[in-house]
Amino acid sequence: MRWAVGALLGISLNVTAAEPPLRFVVADSWAMPMVQIERGQPTQGILHDMMLSLATQVGVPAEFHVLPRARVQNAMERGEVDVRCYAAQSWLPNQSGDYIWSIPLLFQRDLLISGQSQPAHVEPASLAPQSIGTVLGYTYPTLQPLFDANQLQREDARNQEQVLDKLLAGRYRYAVSNQWTLDWFNQRLTPDQQLHGVAVLQEQHVGCYVRNDPKVPVQRILRTLLRMKMSGEIDEIIRLYTGQPSD
Repeated sequence: MRWAVGALLGISLNVTAAEPPLRFVVADSWAMPMVQIERGQPTQGILHDMMLSLATQVGVPAEFHVLPRARVQNAMERGEVDVRCYAAQSWLPNQSGDYIWSIPLLFQRDLLISGQSQPAHVEPASLAPQSIGTVLGYTYPTLQPLFDANQLQREDARNQEQVLDKLLAGRYRYAVSNQWTLDWFNQRLTPDQQLHGVAVLQEQHVGCYVRNDPKVPVQRILRTLLRMKMSGEIDEIIRLYTGQPSD
């Protein structure tokens, strides 16, 4: 995987700096295989490779701004960053500002997960009152009525990997994770330790959106993302990290 990233980086360093860098916002709550953050910067992962390739093909350097999840949208609104990826319009019902969305690029499947000793399938509404492992700032529409009724309580962690670490350590019986992160996390565990999904909470496509600003090459970005998706490049990046293409 790293040879592909290195090749892209080598190309990007040779791009003529005639235009300002394309500023991507990266949520520090992401985990592998979406992104690996080291010393405050993304170094590998599906989203890192996709954004780096996008900037390279647009013809500008990539600049990554790693921020807490709660500050991501505010950074877009203030013009501090230009592009946000791995988002859905349904996650931002009160979005303010002028943005243009890409076509759907990735498929997100959120699962309720547990340890292997738990039942094979669970109806969330039937769970007894208890805490559920969640990521700070994330919304979970399927579980929100249960949170509102105080049947379930959120136990937030800063990022998705911490949520899974706490579940593995027995801090709670159930947590929420996307399918790719769960599969990546399970790779380092023995079969008897592995976590597994017990309910599908939500499935949806996600993409990127771009700040509609004359200083940002919006149409070049959107055309490049379309080409990356239609050519199979994005699916190939996904396959490098997961072994499976996007649904």
